[in-house]
Amino acid sequence: MAIEIKNLTQLKSMRKAGLVVADTLKLIKQSTQIGMTTLDLNEIAIANLAKHGATSSFLGYHGFPAVICASVNEEVVHGIPNKRKLVSGDLLSIDFGAIIEGWHGDAAISFGLGEIDSADQKLMDVCEQSLWRGIAAGKCGGKLTDISAAVEGYINSQGKYGILREYGGHGIGSAMHQEPHILNFGPAGNGPELVVGMALAIEPMITRGNERTKVLSDDWTVVSQDSSKGAHFEHTYTIAPDGKVFVLTASDGGASELAKLGVEISDLL
Repeated sequence: MAIEIKNLTQLKSMRKAGLVVADTLKLIKQSTQIGMTTLDLNEIAIANLAKHGATSSFLGYHGFPAVICASVNEEVVHGIPNKRKLVSGDLLSIDFGAIIEGWHGDAAISFGLGEIDSADQKLMDVCEQSLWRGIAAGKCGGKLTDISAAVEGYINSQGKYGILREYGGHGIGSAMHQEPHILNFGPAGNGPELVVGMALAIEPMITRGNERTKVLSDDWTVVSQDSSKGAHFEHTYTIAPDGKVFVLTASDGGASELAKLGVEISDLL
């Protein structure tokens, strides 16, 4: 299937969806307290979708029963919200998508509760920074796997982490998951050329152990086989009509983080 190319009007709708995603993830992180459940966080997301007149990208997707994915500790991605109470030291990853005017935004964050092990904090920091390096590498005129190589290269430079093999980023737009699939590992210089109008969701997923995972009996929750804790960060970004990148799910368009990497964002969105 061909990669969907968006015009500026369509990208502006994606920006609206992206801002709902950014606001909701910020609200969830600020609201999360020890003793709450991930079902409580799902309710916060439901209310914020309604407040913004948006709908969920996740609810009902292949039967998924919630509007957020909430993954705790060794659950790396695709966790279903439940009644488990969160405790100090937990690592929590929240993945969330919203639809405005038929266009999707998708992003994820990881954060800790209470007293966090320093190695767990580094895990999250490395994962988040690898995401920004992947976006910075995904410039107009480059190749798709330039992103993959940048993500992997940064992670490997920071220590020994497991980079999930079965899961990766994806194209996004009028549907949540589109071509192309974006690996978080591999050599640069391969795959489709990155061109104006592409929108891509970049999402590194790593563990403190190895890369091997299994899916639980709920047919969704992905856990590390060695029970090591995981982290997951994601943003949706585009190459705008001026050829510059813009992070649709970051409140500032990615300006602050990308400036650290020498990348100037578009001012069209």
